[in-house]
Amino acid sequence: MKLSEAQLEFFQREGWLFLPELFSQEEVDLLAREAVGIYDANRPEVWREKSGAPRTAFAAHLYNDAFGILGAHPRMIDPVEQVFGEPVYMHQFKINAKSAFTGDVWQWHQDYGTWKRDDGMPEPRAMNIAIFLDEVMPINGPLMLVPQSQNAGDLKASHDLATTSYPLWTLDEDTVTRLVKQGGIVAPTGKGGGMLMFHGNLVHGSAGNITPYPRKIVYLTLNAVSNYIRTPTRPDYIAHRDFAPIRKVDDDALLRLARAPRQAAE
Repeated sequence: MKLSEAQLEFFQREGWLFLPELFSQEEVDLLAREAVGIYDANRPEVWREKSGAPRTAFAAHLYNDAFGILGAHPRMIDPVEQVFGEPVYMHQFKINAKSAFTGDVWQWHQDYGTWKRDDGMPEPRAMNIAIFLDEVMPINGPLMLVPQSQNAGDLKASHDLATTSYPLWTLDEDTVTRLVKQGGIVAPTGKGGGMLMFHGNLVHGSAGNITPYPRKIVYLTLNAVSNYIRTPTRPDYIAHRDFAPIRKVDDDALLRLARAPRQAAE
C-alpha cells in the first residue's frame, strides 16, 4: 500500500487525503459489528455523551481481535511511514461513534495541540488516519477539514471542559474564520471502508448528528518512533506508552478473520 507521487503532493499541499473504499464491505461489516459490541460494554475506555450515548471507545486494538488487526494493517500503516520516512507506533486508537440522533459536536481544533499540551509530543510528526465504518454523508456529521491550515503551525487554543463530555483544546472563531477564508472547508464523504488521513496540525471539527444514520469512524493516531511522547498526563489507554514500531499483519488478515466464523459453521 504505497501512495502515488500525485497523492503525496496533494497531501503535502492540502494537508489531507481520502482514499475511497480501501477496505471491502466484508471487512467493514466485521469491524462495525465489533464496534457496537464495544460501545455496549461497561469499560473505562468507553466514553459517553452527556445523553449516555457512546461518544468514543479507546484502545480497542488491545482487547479486540478485529481492531487489533486493523491497528497493524499495512493499508493504514504504510502510507504514514511513507510520509514520515520512519517506522511508527500507536499513540492512540479510538472508535468515534457519532450516534444516530444523539451524536454531539466536535469543536474546531488541531490534534497536535492536544498531543503537545497533554502528552508532551515534541513535534507534529503524528497524524490521524481514519476508516469509515458507516457511510459518511453530508447530513450525518461528517468531519470538516480546513485545507492548507496545517501551514498555520501550532495555534493558540483554549481548554474546553464544558461544551461536550470530552475535554478538548479548541480554537476561537476569529482564528477559524481567518483560516477558512484562506483555504475553505471540505467534508470528505463516502461509503464504509473509505480511509482519510490528515496532518496533525490540520484544523477540523464536526457538527452533531440529528439524523437516523450513525457515523462510526475508527481513528489510528500514528506517531513517528523518534517523536515519542515525553510527559504524558492522560491515562495510558488514551496516550499509549509502548513506543515500539508497529509490526504489520498480512494484508488479508482482517478478511480471514471476517470469514472464519462462516467457514467454521460450514
